[in-house]
Amino acid sequence: MNFLQYWPEFLTIVVIHLLAVMSPGPDFAMITRNSLVYSRRVGMLSAIGLALGIATHVSYSLVGIGLLISRSIILFSIIKWCGAGYLIYIGWKSLRSKPPPKTIHTLEGTRDDLSNFAAIRLGFFTNILNPKVTLFMLSVFTQVIKSTTPTVIQLMYGMEMAIMTFLWFSFVAIVLSHHLIRRVFQRIQHYIEKVMGAILIALGVKVALEKV
Repeated sequence: MNFLQYWPEFLTIVVIHLLAVMSPGPDFAMITRNSLVYSRRVGMLSAIGLALGIATHVSYSLVGIGLLISRSIILFSIIKWCGAGYLIYIGWKSLRSKPPPKTIHTLEGTRDDLSNFAAIRLGFFTNILNPKVTLFMLSVFTQVIKSTTPTVIQLMYGMEMAIMTFLWFSFVAIVLSHHLIRRVFQRIQHYIEKVMGAILIALGVKVALEKV
């Protein structure tokens, strides 16, 4: 197998996926919230959850389920409404949050940290229930990747997208959890958390009302 012949296709996928993953959306809002409200650890674990979500999208796209979902109004609507409800739920929890006790915070977090599983789960469901990611993956595997591309090469493309997702959002988590940014954030934490809650709710409503 000549891997070099797939290099242009691979570069195309890298560019369009990087542009997609860097664009503002539910994933970015969730990582921002978790990195600021909780800690760098929670932010990076949530990034793992996002990467696992991408890997899941890749898996069902390879076996053709993505095409089935896109052509079934009922299945697609279920995913869309579940995703919208999940974002609204997270946002509502942020809006209802109470101010943290007036104690000295450490750089490890401003609230009690989420467990490893809870942080990964939050990232995973935020990504897997995003209907736009479903459509993005479907377009990649039907429009960008040729039907003659071997499955093992397509799996490598999927691995690249999952790894790139983790690296980008880990970078975001590291930057936002920097001690200088966190020091400023701790002064206005309660207000920022409510702003992030409103953003998540707005994103949820947008997903619910969008006609894709």
